Amino acid sequence: MVRIPEFDVERWMDEYETTPGVLNTAETCVSSVSIEDLWGLSLDKQSSNPINFSTKLLYGPIRGSTVLRGRIASLYNDGGSEEHQGMDADNILITQGAIGANFLLLYTLINPGDHVVCVYPTYQQLYDVPKTLGAEVSLWKLSADDSYVPNIEALHGLVKDNTKMIIINNPNNPTGAPIPTEVLKQIIDFAKSRGIIVFSDEVYRPLFHDLHEPGYVPPRSVATLGYDKTIVTGSMSKAFAMAGIRIGWIASKNKSLIEAIASARDYTTISVSQIDDQLAAYALSPQVLPPLLLRNVGMARRNAALVEEFVNKHSHICSWVKPKAGTTAFIKFTAGGEPVDDVRFCQDLIEKTKVFFVPGSRCFGGGQDFKGYVRIGYVCEEDVLKEALKRLSEYV
Repeated sequence: MVRIPEFDVERWMDEYETTPGVLNTAETCVSSVSIEDLWGLSLDKQSSNPINFSTKLLYGPIRGSTVLRGRIASLYNDGGSEEHQGMDADNILITQGAIGANFLLLYTLINPGDHVVCVYPTYQQLYDVPKTLGAEVSLWKLSADDSYVPNIEALHGLVKDNTKMIIINNPNNPTGAPIPTEVLKQIIDFAKSRGIIVFSDEVYRPLFHDLHEPGYVPPRSVATLGYDKTIVTGSMSKAFAMAGIRIGWIASKNKSLIEAIASARDYTTISVSQIDDQLAAYALSPQVLPPLLLRNVGMARRNAALVEEFVNKHSHICSWVKPKAGTTAFIKFTAGGEPVDDVRFCQDLIEKTKVFFVPGSRCFGGGQDFKGYVRIGYVCEEDVLKEALKRLSEYV
């Protein structure tokens, strides 16, 4: 029997997020939208409708509708140059959330005896699932001194002759750090010279905080960097504020990888909900996507500034690397110059103030690393964050 370790962050969320009166600053999605909100954001309210109410509720297309898969593919075809093009609906496989996409991908491609390199800290699924599949995992440790950007020199000392896959998370959870394009290219060159698969969990893409600033060019997806052994996952949950519809995907220009995963998928998923599929396609339509991202990126920028104000005010007890993307910040709290007991800190905080954080050592460090760190999910409604920071300030 496969022994699966507890998924610490999900256990923590399950235990505390329904606390009566909770101020949920642990959630990692942009504050969610309703169907009515989506319609209100649309630039064309006359000819667009989120759901076709005449649709018969059959299983629906097994791999996801062509419309949805095509619109997801267009997210990777935005660079203008020929190198950025070439993704179409056949390169996309729809799954039940990114958590389903990640598991399915790893289940298909990782075998006993393989070796995997995975960035750390990151979402526990990305390194513990390969372990349960019989692979050896080496952790590619990120450092605040490097702004949590992977160090290529360190990668040289981690790979082995049997390294099957390098796993990155871009933008990163819990740090909110994006990997610059130049570093991504170095990772691709390194992997390509050794025939190693590069898997990038891009669930927080394209929530780059400077996305709408003049002249800003966001980091590329690894799927667009010209290496046929790249594969990425994404979701409607985080950057698109639609976790409730449970739509994720796997994308790769390597159709043999997509076909292998699709074959394994037959054992877990017949199809996703047709209603969810339609809502996701509507959100990614040309009429809705631009204003939706403008809303979500704007919330991330404004709320990150509020957290920055708190950290600066309390710099004698907390420190961070300010996130440039995503919805999460990784903040270290100290007392008397030593890291606080972050688990007890978070438990006491929610008990006394209803402010909900995630302890770094338990949920991202296996109980050993990242002592004193907490993860804050700050792209909630602004009034919730302001009240949480006010109570936190009084508490500390």
